[in-house]
Amino acid sequence: MAMPARERKRLTENLVDELNGAALYDALAAAERDERLSEVYRRLANVERRHADRWQKKLEEAGETLPRFVPSWRTRTLGWLARHAGIGFVLPTVQSLERTDTNKYATQADAADFHGDERSHGRVIQMMRSMRGGFAGSDVAQIEGRHRVAGGNALRAAVLGANDGLVSNLSLVMGVAGAAMSERTILITGLAGLLAGAFSMALGEWLSVQSSRELYRHQLEAEEEELATMPEEEEEELALIYQARGLPEKQAREFAAGMMSNHETALETLAREELGFNPEELGGSPWVAAITSFFLFAAGAIVPVIPFMFARADEAMLLSILFSTMALFTVGAAITLFTGRPALFSGFRQVLFGLVAAALTFGIGRLLGA
Repeated sequence: MAMPARERKRLTENLVDELNGAALYDALAAAERDERLSEVYRRLANVERRHADRWQKKLEEAGETLPRFVPSWRTRTLGWLARHAGIGFVLPTVQSLERTDTNKYATQADAADFHGDERSHGRVIQMMRSMRGGFAGSDVAQIEGRHRVAGGNALRAAVLGANDGLVSNLSLVMGVAGAAMSERTILITGLAGLLAGAFSMALGEWLSVQSSRELYRHQLEAEEEELATMPEEEEEELALIYQARGLPEKQAREFAAGMMSNHETALETLAREELGFNPEELGGSPWVAAITSFFLFAAGAIVPVIPFMFARADEAMLLSILFSTMALFTVGAAITLFTGRPALFSGFRQVLFGLVAAALTFGIGRLLGA
């Protein structure tokens, strides 16, 4: 009896998802310079392959043809970024994807034992981000529990920053074009919108990061005072944090005691684990954030303006829509790095939203121009 199409689709999707997960963790293992952490990624990849083996076996037993596996563009992109931009750059995105997959097997009766594995993957990646220098393999095994064999944010900000510039300036340009203004007027308006938006984004980012740095600095001073006056309480707090993350009580206390034996290490660890920031960076440089935001916004905002630099009238407007459509699709596809949705769906959805906004402002411009 042939396997129902719906069941075949479920098993095939599960198989491909697990193989992509294994390929991604293999890429992270290859990019990681710390051998301890590289071993963690390899073990996570092995768990994904173990999952894939079950779905492959089910398909083979049903006489189904196995799909030819090629890593998805998301897997290849994250692997490339890990090699060239560093593991820390992609870990937030990997953690987001693991969070999305947490309940993937919750309703699949033949994969109930995989549900815990997927949940523990998220915990491991979270600890990889928060713990300096990672942790030993034995610690990972304890944290994972069910695994017998066993960041990002900057990328998201880049995509969304370019998207803001693209959509807002496309709408502005189309609104002015709708009022039947000359190409020169549209060009000047578009460039003015680009600069105004980019400076506004840069200033907002500078204020945000600078305010965060001031807050972190105040929290760090308070934490340093507590460490000097109440070291026992701080050690107990740190032990409870590690317990909450899955370590047994004895191991959590030993780990906390080791961290607290050195004042500088203790302060840095408490800042990372209790307050949630890197004391060496204090949230990053406000100037780097401001300059980056400026150029990301400008990169998106320049797209609908370019045609008005060399073309005339209706031709420039059509080219502006064409260029912007391609850029909108690219941004929508890039967003799937974080959402896990199909690239075509997300790309066309982004095109639809962007063009609807442009059409509305064009219509308003036409009414005001008339």
